[in-house]
Amino acid sequence: MPFTLATWNINSVRLRESLVCKLLSEEAPDVLCLQECKSPVDKIPVEAFQALGYSHMIARGQKGYNGVAILSKQPITDVGDRDFANLGHARHIAGELENGLTIHNFYVPAGGDVPDREKNEKFGQKLDYLTEMRDWFHADAPQKAILVGDLNIAPREDDVWSHKQLLKVVSHTPIEVEHLAQTQDAGGWVDITRKDIPEGQLYTWWSYRARDWDAADKGRRLDHIWATPDISNAGHSSRVLRPARGWEKPSDHAPVFATFDL
Repeated sequence: MPFTLATWNINSVRLRESLVCKLLSEEAPDVLCLQECKSPVDKIPVEAFQALGYSHMIARGQKGYNGVAILSKQPITDVGDRDFANLGHARHIAGELENGLTIHNFYVPAGGDVPDREKNEKFGQKLDYLTEMRDWFHADAPQKAILVGDLNIAPREDDVWSHKQLLKVVSHTPIEVEHLAQTQDAGGWVDITRKDIPEGQLYTWWSYRARDWDAADKGRRLDHIWATPDISNAGHSSRVLRPARGWEKPSDHAPVFATFDL
């Protein structure tokens, strides 16, 4: 059975409830993973999502910051979360579908503005978070799993609008790219998006600061869908729903999709 999954940093699920409903109505993924929900779990507008057929939700939240949720048409079991780097943030949740597939939803710290852990505590926290992810996957190799989310790193040269100009900008620095690669390698994760779209510039995020984000097109691919090797060949039809970045009062991220024949 084909199974379609989407991931989206929504930048406030309550503020953008109508956009989530628009996506669920028009695209109808089987599962939608949201990041940066910025809401306690009991304030997430689940009734609107349930009315569209998404009767199952697992989430972790906190007021005004962070927060991750998985909305599903299919029954999904909450199989926990981890507080990497002991930040006390709602940044990870995992759910298991009835077919045994585990979905990890991550919101990796952005890391602040200065790529130096001595001058910027947030950058150090980001690196530590990735290191603990790496160590976890080393210790407990995942199987039949998909990892999605806003990982806040654009790893490839063609994942940013200018590799040369962004080498010293947080999200594309060599040390971040190296940490992400180690995390990916530790779990044997396959980048499904780039498996399907191996060549060319590809972005999922465009800054609010750009007067005309679409024309300027100074984007970065910060949002990812990975899968374990045992199911990676089942993944296909990857795409970025770029038009969503132009919806009314949008998130600065666009949703990313992939379909799996599982």
